[in-house]
Amino acid sequence: MIKAITFDLWDTIVDDDSDEPKRAAQGLRSKRDERRHILWTALNEVEPIDLATVTLAYDVADASFNIVWKELFINWTVDQRIRAILNGLGRRLPTDLFNRVVKDTGDMEVNIPPNAIEGVKEALADLASRYKLCIVSDAIVTPGTGLRRILEQYDLKQYFSGFAFSDEVGHSKPHRSMFDSAASQLGVQVEEMLHIGDRDHNDIKGPHALGMKAILFTATRDADKGHTTADAIVERYADLPAAIDRLAAASK
Repeated sequence: MIKAITFDLWDTIVDDDSDEPKRAAQGLRSKRDERRHILWTALNEVEPIDLATVTLAYDVADASFNIVWKELFINWTVDQRIRAILNGLGRRLPTDLFNRVVKDTGDMEVNIPPNAIEGVKEALADLASRYKLCIVSDAIVTPGTGLRRILEQYDLKQYFSGFAFSDEVGHSKPHRSMFDSAASQLGVQVEEMLHIGDRDHNDIKGPHALGMKAILFTATRDADKGHTTADAIVERYADLPAAIDRLAAASK
């Protein structure tokens, strides 16, 4: 029996990188370039350094992050990522400057948030009246505290009874601990949850391995549509509650 629904956040609740056009319209750097500029500026307050050097160290750290994330299912926190870059550069920052870099980096998507996907609020309001809801999402750069603030900005946080963010759980999807955290917060068994997300490996096969049902959501990203093992494919929020109800009825 399906008693709870878990949601990915990126390209499921919000449209990933839809904040980039907003940044461009305001004459701001891309997120990638701004992250490097934030650290470069702080380092220059202590001792001059070339931007290209900082950029190369940042790129190397990002490549290492991706290996750890995708192969070991661990997301470094912003704090850990900045420390890795500084270690590569052989540099240190005073505590106040280091904390400023971490905060400014983690706040970028909060200050200029990506767009909420059309119809999400109505669907969540409907589903929350019948199921317990939880976010299960990798944090990547914006920490879980910031992701909660993004949800609050769109008046969506109210519909969720739990949050399993990778920087807080200690692992990323599809590691079991992410879904165990959600189940514990919601007071249900893992196999009583249904997960919704846009990536077949993390959001479909991961939950399936735990005995859950899973729906591939393709409103903004459909790259996995042709090879998914999802129990259903949903292209827009208007169709999601009915799809979930059908799977719930079939599981009784």
